Amino acid sequence: MKMLETILENIQNVKVIDETIDYDKYISLDLSVSNAFFSQLEIDNSNDFEEYIEKYLTEKHAKVAFGGYNEVRNLYKRSTVFNVQKTDERNVHIGLDLWIKAGTSVLAALDGVVHSFKYNIGLGDYGPTIILEHKIENHVFYTLYGHLSLDSISKIQKGDIYKKGQQIATLGTALVNGDYSPHLHFQIIKNLSNNFGDYPGVCSKNDLPYYLENCPDPNILLKIK
Repeated sequence: MKMLETILENIQNVKVIDETIDYDKYISLDLSVSNAFFSQLEIDNSNDFEEYIEKYLTEKHAKVAFGGYNEVRNLYKRSTVFNVQKTDERNVHIGLDLWIKAGTSVLAALDGVVHSFKYNIGLGDYGPTIILEHKIENHVFYTLYGHLSLDSISKIQKGDIYKKGQQIATLGTALVNGDYSPHLHFQIIKNLSNNFGDYPGVCSKNDLPYYLENCPDPNILLKIK
């Protein structure tokens, strides 16, 4: 049986936000600890965060900023969600972020059904989140869409069927998305375990080998240049 990563690499023409925006309008964004400018930004203020993103996109003549897979970030230090006493700090991002304005349409990466959804409330958390289940060539796996609008989960039901490229949601504002500049957190998950409407999008360095194996780089599917 083919590895899931091999199957995903062979799938073409996948988008998870606004299908009208070509990939040549995407620009990579470094939010790692090595980005000196971002480390000086007052990240506790989502307005400053959003202003930073919008200025970056304007300067680069782009519409979407993307990146973050396997990226070590200081972004999560403000939240107890990622910093609990007696546990390792979770600061390695294991999804792909797509930064663009609130209200942007979110699309199903592949044909799938709604596995679960949840409003993950809390500073630094996902906010409204949807998980789709997919089956390809005997592989069962999942895609997670985080930081959505509340409307996105108001009418959805478990078992709802979506086709590849069909709109499933819209992006939320900082008021509901965990207090971030608006963006989509997109993640591929092989083994969801017993999670429902939620799955770690950030891990500790000690747990990184497991999560890199269980959560392949989403860009092998999206193929953003």
